[in-house]
Amino acid sequence: MRMSKSKLIGLIAVVAVVVIFGGVMAWRSAQPEPEVPAAPVEATAVNGYLGGEKISLFDDEEFKQLASDANLSVQYRKAGSLAMMDADQTGMDYLFPSSRSAVEYGASKGVKSADQDIVFNSPIVVYTYRDVADAMVGSGIMSKDGDVYRLDTGAAVQAMVDNKTWQDLGWADGYGQFRIDSTDPTKSNSGNEWAALVATMLNGGQPATADSVQRDADKIRTIFQKSGWMETSSEDSFKQFLTLGEGSKPMMVGYESQVLDLAANQPNIYTQAKDELVVAYLTPTVWSTHVIMPLDENGVKLRDFLKSDGVQKLAWEKHGFRTASYTGTDSVSRFNVPGTVDKITSVVELPDTNAMNRLIEVLGS
Repeated sequence: MRMSKSKLIGLIAVVAVVVIFGGVMAWRSAQPEPEVPAAPVEATAVNGYLGGEKISLFDDEEFKQLASDANLSVQYRKAGSLAMMDADQTGMDYLFPSSRSAVEYGASKGVKSADQDIVFNSPIVVYTYRDVADAMVGSGIMSKDGDVYRLDTGAAVQAMVDNKTWQDLGWADGYGQFRIDSTDPTKSNSGNEWAALVATMLNGGQPATADSVQRDADKIRTIFQKSGWMETSSEDSFKQFLTLGEGSKPMMVGYESQVLDLAANQPNIYTQAKDELVVAYLTPTVWSTHVIMPLDENGVKLRDFLKSDGVQKLAWEKHGFRTASYTGTDSVSRFNVPGTVDKITSVVELPDTNAMNRLIEVLGS
């Protein structure tokens, strides 16, 4: 039976539709599955205790962006380097003190850290005012070479032991006995390292021992009693120094990084202070080594982040920390702070753990 022309055309049309449909389906099945956007990964929250002198870095928007890129959300509570070892560490992932001696103090208190590491460095310096420094040049305590001021640590300690007055040392406008203020040496690292320097100078320039600290205990206490009330944060102490002026705080112990940070991040304040502010390098001094102490895996992630090139570069270029990896550590002249130096040439080692713990006991009593 012969198919009519109309039926043939219809059949051909149906076959064509089937072929086309089948081809389309085969083409589709051969295509890769469309990518489904990955769900955003929640940033790892990292919490811990932080020395006040590093807050400017942790609050820096560039630091926060680098942390976000590393999938971290870094939070902190401010605490002195020694105080954080005695603080409640529940829920904390890290401690970030400013010296190895603080780490050892923590260990003696049972604080356990996983693979701590030094990430920043800064020398201990003395901040003072230009008229104070200039008046004392030639006293045997202060000297000046160009823009660079230096303070003889041993001579300064002996002057305090001898109860010398500011007038005795050349500053006619000074009131009362000569002193160098610091933070509380039983709670804060800069004060603690200054106490170590004092004890070392009383031990003939050799790192103090537990026995020498005990021998010189009365002298050490007397030197710190001259300052009266002491702050527990290096950053708070520096702010008070800038605010209250030479009548209240003629000299104070701090970190070199503090004035570099000020110049880089608060130029208006630095501009107001720079003509009077003097950085005096101690001879000898000690290095403050900022040690990150992870308390768990999240703390380890923070440690690795802090050691990254981006953070190391930022810590130097905007906050004045001489970094552990030397990344970005070009000349200190980048900060345009007169009297700062590239090389720290006169340094003593900190006393051992027994001596440092005995020092805390002596001053805490």
